[in-house]
Amino acid sequence: QPQLVESGGGLVQPGGSLRLSCVASGFDLPYYAIGWFRQAHGKEREGVSCITIRGVGTNFADSVKGRFTISRDNAKNTVYLQMNSLSTEDTAVYFCAASWTPLTPVCPSDGGRYNYWGQGTQVTVSS
Repeated sequence: QPQLVESGGGLVQPGGSLRLSCVASGFDLPYYAIGWFRQAHGKEREGVSCITIRGVGTNFADSVKGRFTISRDNAKNTVYLQMNSLSTEDTAVYFCAASWTPLTPVCPSDGGRYNYWGQGTQVTVSS
């Protein structure tokens, strides 16, 4: 059964850092682009970052550019989201999702194009 499990969330002070992990099982991770999304309380879900198959391409929302990085280790079936210089605006539940893109290194922006989703991990930035 395909599954994505996020971890690494928690409470951090403004200016701090967290590294989220997304572990995949039950499907061939190398053939999937992986996106990170977040949803703050009372707000719509938004795309945060994405990494293509083979890690040849990445993209980031304007709000996190220069602060977040994304990487993948297919041997460990894991994708990471390193989040630095966190602010209260980054408080949200963070989800990872997998999109079947076996032939072309692209990152779908539409959440509807993602096949599998994790349950999410809470990130709270507060002093």
